[in-house]
Amino acid sequence: MKNLKKIAIPVALGILGIAFLNSCSVGVPKGANAVQNFNAKKYLGKWYEIARFDYRFEKNMNNVTATYSMKDNGNIKVDNRGYDYVKNKWKESVGEAKFVKNENIAQLKVSFFKPIWAGYNVIDIDEDYKYALVVGSNLDYLWILSREKTIPDSYRQRFIDKAKKLGYKTENLVWVEHDK
Repeated sequence: MKNLKKIAIPVALGILGIAFLNSCSVGVPKGANAVQNFNAKKYLGKWYEIARFDYRFEKNMNNVTATYSMKDNGNIKVDNRGYDYVKNKWKESVGEAKFVKNENIAQLKVSFFKPIWAGYNVIDIDEDYKYALVVGSNLDYLWILSREKTIPDSYRQRFIDKAKKLGYKTENLVWVEHDK
């Protein structure tokens, strides 16, 4: 009986921990809504990161891009690439994204380190799928993306205003250089 408890309790706690990580890390921040009538096929392809909140995986990086492509299993391959200007080298991270509800709602979860998933929510996009505002599950993650290395001021301001209304501290945005 003691041996069973020694095994069962850690296994049960591990399963609960994984379930907790999976369930609480893929939501949409309060007040935000994922884009409805989302066209996943139009979203595929290469995006340039225009601005982001800095976090450890993208620390000291410029020339950051994200390329999305469809996988055979219906999920989306995520290929993030950027230049670490401190270490003077390119870094790449490949992950997978899948829709939380269905592919017509831009609420996804993404993983670069399974079984840990994080929220990836497109909360604003232009009609031509050239500029997008993406947030994570909370107010710590935000990206402004463009199909080009720049973004028109009108979209930049639109995305900043929307983020501010949701409670994001947009003064902390890192504006990404694209010079390579």
